[in-house]
Amino acid sequence: MGDTRRVVDGERRATARPLRPAAPPDGGTPAVPRPRRSGAEPVEKPQIKPDAEPAGKPQPEPAVKADGEPGTGADEQPDSAPETKAEAAAENGGRRRRMPFAHAVRTRPRQLTVGAARATRAWSRRPGGRTTLPALFLLALVAAATTAGAVVVPAAVGRPETVAEATPSQSVPQTAAAPATPPLPELTGLPGTAAPTGTPLPGATTAPVLPAGRPADALTGWAQRVGAVTGVPVVALQAYAYAELVLAQTNRGCQLSWTTLAAIGYVESRHGAANGATLQADGRALPEIKGEPLDGQGGRSRILDTDQGLLDGDRVHDRALGPMQFIPTTWQEIGADADGDGVKNPHDIDDAALAAGLYLCKGGRNMTIPGDWWGAILSYNDVRRYAQAVFDKADEYGRLSRNVR
Repeated sequence: MGDTRRVVDGERRATARPLRPAAPPDGGTPAVPRPRRSGAEPVEKPQIKPDAEPAGKPQPEPAVKADGEPGTGADEQPDSAPETKAEAAAENGGRRRRMPFAHAVRTRPRQLTVGAARATRAWSRRPGGRTTLPALFLLALVAAATTAGAVVVPAAVGRPETVAEATPSQSVPQTAAAPATPPLPELTGLPGTAAPTGTPLPGATTAPVLPAGRPADALTGWAQRVGAVTGVPVVALQAYAYAELVLAQTNRGCQLSWTTLAAIGYVESRHGAANGATLQADGRALPEIKGEPLDGQGGRSRILDTDQGLLDGDRVHDRALGPMQFIPTTWQEIGADADGDGVKNPHDIDDAALAAGLYLCKGGRNMTIPGDWWGAILSYNDVRRYAQAVFDKADEYGRLSRNVR
């Protein structure tokens, strides 16, 4: 092997280098670290002395690792990096140049928006995005509808609208709102209710005594004042208002107004004046009012006889009866005795007005709710022009009687 202190450096040419100890010898002077040079001082590069080689070529000293093994030429690059930075600092006047880090680079909002849009578009074109995106859109619509329903619907349902705010179907044009009607006087002893006075003593068997005569006569003064501005006969006004008072005590949820009953009475028979009839003081229309036979002609419905001619005198077809024009089958179901004479007479406007109110209030209707009001009138006569005519007349009566007390 020759000299044992020389080894081959691994290159193709056989070059032997002397080994250096991994640590300084005992008593040796340790290497002094070089001080940091300022930018004004010139930087001197260290000179590498060549070793004595047989071939006469200078070779750099190999770097020694911690384990005492010599390193390659690549291991010397980290030592030269600080010198290179120092040279750069000297050339720039002694000040170091700050390099921005990646996380400190600011990104404009527009770039973020464009990048997000591109990423979303690319994701929507994938199979997963094609399935998820429509589902998210549908979920957003359902959430919006639920929120609107939770806010709008309770606000609309919580306050019942009056007939004035009714919104009829498309075939019925909207008209002006009917103003508030004048209050009616308080009455006692109404049919179907207990009289506030005349309660029998303990042990007595007599029933409370109702007012004698026609109960609606108690409304004479009010009816005269309202009739003077509306043109409705006093007897008819008494019947309509009395029916409202009875229903206010027996069916509070209906809230039917006398103006609706008066409008129906006008459209049906001009308040008991059709066919030359006249309302008597007791409320009966004479001669009796009977409509055309319901034979399906002239736009009329076709209804075969249902009462054997007992009410309408026709054994072939039914006919509408009285001031409020009830057909026999409806009167047999809903007929009322409003004047307390013991007879349910469709030709008596007192009985007919109360029966009409009972019919309109059927099924738990609230006549201050638009849908219930229009549904009730159309159940009375399922003709759109008829319902609109009733609405217009009720509105007129309400406006004319607004200031009557």
